[in-house]
Amino acid sequence: MNERTVWQFTDDRGQLSATGERPQRVLAYIQAGATLWDHGIRPAGLFGSGHDDPAAPDPAKTGSLPLDGIAYAGAGAALDVDALLRCAPDLVVAVSYGGGQVYGLDPETAKHLEGQLPVVVIDVGQARTLADIGDRFTELARSLGAEEPASATRELDAARARLRALTAGPDRARVLALSPADQEQAYLARPRMWPELRVLADLGVGLIEPAEGPGANWSTTGWTEAAALRPDVVLADIRVNAVPLAELRDNAEWAAVAATARVVPWNPEPVCSAHAHARFLELVADALDSPGTA
Repeated sequence: MNERTVWQFTDDRGQLSATGERPQRVLAYIQAGATLWDHGIRPAGLFGSGHDDPAAPDPAKTGSLPLDGIAYAGAGAALDVDALLRCAPDLVVAVSYGGGQVYGLDPETAKHLEGQLPVVVIDVGQARTLADIGDRFTELARSLGAEEPASATRELDAARARLRALTAGPDRARVLALSPADQEQAYLARPRMWPELRVLADLGVGLIEPAEGPGANWSTTGWTEAAALRPDVVLADIRVNAVPLAELRDNAEWAAVAATARVVPWNPEPVCSAHAHARFLELVADALDSPGTA
């Protein structure tokens, strides 16, 4: 290009984006936008995936991001290039779960979008560690002139140390991560497939591994089978596509689990900042440190 390059960034597809001035108006997938906010970047707009409400962002995914004054382009099949460009972005930050495909956007929509402005894609899939994902967001934020405060790293170090201390003994609590499917079934997370859960395992948390079977990321099972696992702590998916726990109050099997287990809200699409990760680890630590937890 003829103009002088002021900003450039190579994303996780190996694709270089370069512009004559540093981008100022970022349109981001919700998870990416919330992560950038913790690094000091306020997105101009957000978009969701096919699992999200087309009218409003999922609050479970937004972390500490304030939504007032931030445009929401929508989600799902109705999300087209015109909707994405309505907030006049000069950069799009998206995520991928491998293969370089932009998550949440139809491939043709993503292609047309890239024809009009730079699109940076960060891989948040199970092949990456959470630290690797966080590092990539840090690199992107630095390229945009921002950085997460050093205090966030100290928070994360303290949260990690606390979890290690709580899991150092021989008797470890049984922790089950799940997403409520409906009144009859639950999706049990396979811990090795989720970067945030692998961190918990590395810190000594005793995560319950579902039985082998169909489903790469989740094992679909009945609530009776889930209750039979007798977890001490449950990490429960709180995204809008999961059945709210309040709707399971009359489910006898879930009631039996909730009567004895500590329930921790869990967002399987985590905000990938040190601050947000520290908050999650502290919630898990609080649950493990509660009276009655093994």
